[in-house]
Amino acid sequence: MTYFLPHARTGDDAKAGRLQVRASKAATLVARLQALQKQINAKNFAVLRLNGNGLPASRKLNCALDNWGADAEPMAHELLSAYGEQMLAHLDTSLLPLMWNGVGEHQAAETPDFARFTQRLAGRVLPYSGIALPVRLGAQGNGYVVFMASYIDLSSEMIIDLHGRSCQIMTDLLAADERRMLPSESLSDREIGCLQMAGDGYISEEIAEKMGLSVHTVNAYLGAATTKLDSVNRIQAIAKAIRLGYIS
Repeated sequence: MTYFLPHARTGDDAKAGRLQVRASKAATLVARLQALQKQINAKNFAVLRLNGNGLPASRKLNCALDNWGADAEPMAHELLSAYGEQMLAHLDTSLLPLMWNGVGEHQAAETPDFARFTQRLAGRVLPYSGIALPVRLGAQGNGYVVFMASYIDLSSEMIIDLHGRSCQIMTDLLAADERRMLPSESLSDREIGCLQMAGDGYISEEIAEKMGLSVHTVNAYLGAATTKLDSVNRIQAIAKAIRLGYIS
């Protein structure tokens, strides 16, 4: 999945090109979400991303994509105000989809078959019913793909398929975000080599010995790679480098 335009650009042209590609990727993801929405007769979708994952006090879900239109802000606030804390706690412990009932006729199906595949949210009742499919992809890729409707009635097979396709959408969204790095921020061969060996389980001293470098230099390469990959530590940098295809 390529994020930058295939031909070289500089200055404002490069920036415009990146924005154009970013918009194209977002449009593709929206089209895929709309197809899932239509498949299950939902009225709206939203992708919620977890921010502040490493700091419990700052953890919150933010809306990254939706088709709520002009009502996006109040609807996101309403959903997260009602169930945000429960959704955050659930994301840490389970990958079972969450469902909730709406007001009056806006209900989610009640069938024994659902018990093995979903979990119910309790508390404040929203004007619409919905299903939230949790996704965990690492420190930067956690969140939910949410669908809302007047009535939610899915078979267990449909829930499993919907969950898998939602995970792929979140994976592609994360990959698109990570590939926003400018060409100048690409990893050097030395940085890639050190990351690869770190990912293979070698400590800095062992990497230094095998590559003929000082420990200080190895740590400098790993630190630079961690910064370029916008990661908080070496482990996260390795995981991101694998997702981006720098190392295996």
